[in-house]
Amino acid sequence: MTPSAEGLAASVRAAGTRGLPPVHLWNPPFCGDLDIRIARDGTWFYLGTPFGRPELVRLFSSILKKEGDRYFLVTPVEKVGITVEDAPFVAVDFEAAGKGRDQVLTFVTQVGDRTQAGPDAPIRVERDARTGEPSPYVLVRANLEALVDRKSFYRLVDLGVHHEGWFGVWSGGAFFRIIPSEALQDV
Repeated sequence: MTPSAEGLAASVRAAGTRGLPPVHLWNPPFCGDLDIRIARDGTWFYLGTPFGRPELVRLFSSILKKEGDRYFLVTPVEKVGITVEDAPFVAVDFEAAGKGRDQVLTFVTQVGDRTQAGPDAPIRVERDARTGEPSPYVLVRANLEALVDRKSFYRLVDLGVHHEGWFGVWSGGAFFRIIPSEALQDV
């Protein structure tokens, strides 16, 4: 049987789990690749067309799994490969509570997931080797990251402090580096 988005959605609904399904416990056979793509801006596409139903995106995002460098949608009975251009989620906002080392940053993704940055959900910043442009990420769950959108990154920078030669932010008792402090002297 050839995998389809409709069949996959029916399998997830039949599993009937509350909250996030235990995809880390599911190891079904690989059924092939499905023409689903998550664009860098967090838009999900099926057969080249954007998903029209946000609830379907939320459903599929709940069964997303990463193994090595590949992404899969997994149910108890099937596993299909999908394409992710950058990160599968986009952090579209965050809340900051507390100050300094006691600060806690809680990020919200485009599908409504919430994650508190800290030792178990780190923030990291990659830089484009050619342009130097930063791409910030926060771990959402089980090695699935969210790209922090531009407006949220600017807000993060506003909360930044210098610590041990780095400019970065505190959250959950951990310091997350954004850029070496010395690099800011040139700006």
